Amino acid sequence: MTMNVERCSWANPANPRYLAYHDTEWGVPCHDERTLFEMLNLEGAQAGLSWETILNKRDTYRTAFDGWDAQKIAAYGPEKVASLLADPGIVRNRLKVAAAITNAQAYLRLLEEGQTLDGFLWAYVDNQPIVNHFQPGEFPAKTDLSDRLSKDLARRGFKFVGSTIIYAYMQGIGMIDDHAPTCFCRTGR
Repeated sequence: MTMNVERCSWANPANPRYLAYHDTEWGVPCHDERTLFEMLNLEGAQAGLSWETILNKRDTYRTAFDGWDAQKIAAYGPEKVASLLADPGIVRNRLKVAAAITNAQAYLRLLEEGQTLDGFLWAYVDNQPIVNHFQPGEFPAKTDLSDRLSKDLARRGFKFVGSTIIYAYMQGIGMIDDHAPTCFCRTGR
């Protein structure tokens, strides 16, 4: 983690985990299948909560959801669901837990079709991150692109993939670079 540099205003300087996420992950292009799947589910779990809350629970999520192994998650039954709903280290919301299972099944179907999540997602930006030039206060909650990707994911059976969630997901996995113009992480700064 880099100290004494200018960052995006949302990066909480009191939380080292949050700063590390901002400095090393957010806006950095990700092509790792498991991480893409993890982040999709974590962004969905974040709905109605702060990202910092989810980030603070991320390690527990990884353990609870078997390292985000989609094969294992797709096969979760009632006992595992009950165990997850009793785990205080994750967001214990029945719909969000069910969404992770449904998303694992949808992800496996995508693979069966001969696609990867990486290839599917990054095709939406011609395999190049979009570097936006918004000023503070101008950042959108969603865009036409996030609308299209959201609809496509939903059509394929994914859950908790509304346009606002997907815009945040695209930022998190580096499809979009929305770092503030003065942030040291900004592409092309």
